[in-house]
Amino acid sequence: MTTDTASRTAAPRVLLNKVPEVTVWFWLIKILCTTVGESFADWINMQLGVGLLATAVIFTVVFAAVLTWQIRTNRYRPAAYWLTVVVVSVTGTLYTDILTDQLGVPLWISTSVFTVALAVVFGIWWTRERTLSIHSIVTRPREAFYWLAVLVTFALGTAAGDWTLELTGWSPGVSVLLPLALIAIIVSCWRFGANPVLAFWLAYILTRPLGANLGDWLASPKVPDQGLGLGTLVTSIIFLGAILATVVYLTVTKSDVIEGHEHRDRAAKYHQRSREWPMVGVMAASAIAAGILLNWASAQPHANAAAENEGPNPAEANVHLTSQQATSHFPKAEMARFRTLVTGMNTDVAKNDQAALNTKVNAYEKAWDDDEEKLKPLDQKAWTYIDSQNDGLFSSVRETKDPAAEKKAVAILLKTFG
Repeated sequence: MTTDTASRTAAPRVLLNKVPEVTVWFWLIKILCTTVGESFADWINMQLGVGLLATAVIFTVVFAAVLTWQIRTNRYRPAAYWLTVVVVSVTGTLYTDILTDQLGVPLWISTSVFTVALAVVFGIWWTRERTLSIHSIVTRPREAFYWLAVLVTFALGTAAGDWTLELTGWSPGVSVLLPLALIAIIVSCWRFGANPVLAFWLAYILTRPLGANLGDWLASPKVPDQGLGLGTLVTSIIFLGAILATVVYLTVTKSDVIEGHEHRDRAAKYHQRSREWPMVGVMAASAIAAGILLNWASAQPHANAAAENEGPNPAEANVHLTSQQATSHFPKAEMARFRTLVTGMNTDVAKNDQAALNTKVNAYEKAWDDDEEKLKPLDQKAWTYIDSQNDGLFSSVRETKDPAAEKKAVAILLKTFG
């Protein structure tokens, strides 16, 4: 009775807690959502064919609608909450892709900007509410801060994960191991008394590159990317099905519901204040060790899959250019013509129409070769970059004839032409 009265005095519009309890179910479905965010974002951007910016605008509108539904609920409801997480994972991924592929912002800058943005969100949240605990999401302002933080963590995780791949040249399967190891260290620190709020948000950020790399590993072709070759559509369907099944289970059992107006900070199960700073030291040392590992890996000779199989040479094939960098020096009319041809290939791949795909690939190759003398002098580096992607397309269609590899090659070119 006393607690309820105090709650109403401090916050007139106290709600039931709007987020789930942090159990194994929470982390399982969070990783499923991040994997869908990566694979479904790639698939929907390729299928809509309206360009990355327009796709991001569409999903921003969808995110606003879903978030409105979530905010209007008066308690945690699994369907509304996890649908919002799925949509925000796709939206955050698209925002990072726009910075990298459309605006040409280097990944290290994106990672730094999102890190600062997250620190600002947490700083304002803490200054206003004096807590960052998700067990206290019982007011509209706290819920607004929470979802803003979630959006930034998805964008940050995407940028950091992509930056890691760019630095190291690791395959998606290998790249899963680093965030997985860091999460394991954080969990161990939490069990030994680390601050639970700090441990939660660090693990929350790291599940983004973990899920994204897992999605890439499942969707990427076996050759040359060392993936499982399921494709982005199959991967998205599998994980969306798993999310749906988990949400139905949680809705029925209510096993992740925090009962009551628990707006006050709860006593953490393993938290020991005397061990907070030592555990911070362990996590900081782990971050430094990860940085040293990435620095070492970036210094090692590594080539991407295209370079290992064909292309001018490994050094040229390993260059990464954004869409703007790859096309800005070429005539817009020519780039539009190539994009139209590649968009047609994308439609043929989706329809599994191999004959039509072969026809369009031949037409594209002829158009590209005819324009070589005109385009190559304008920007030899960009021309070589696109030409190496063309080699991957021609190889997948004429030699390996693997549908997953064809889809991947077409998606790469579609992304390059913007």
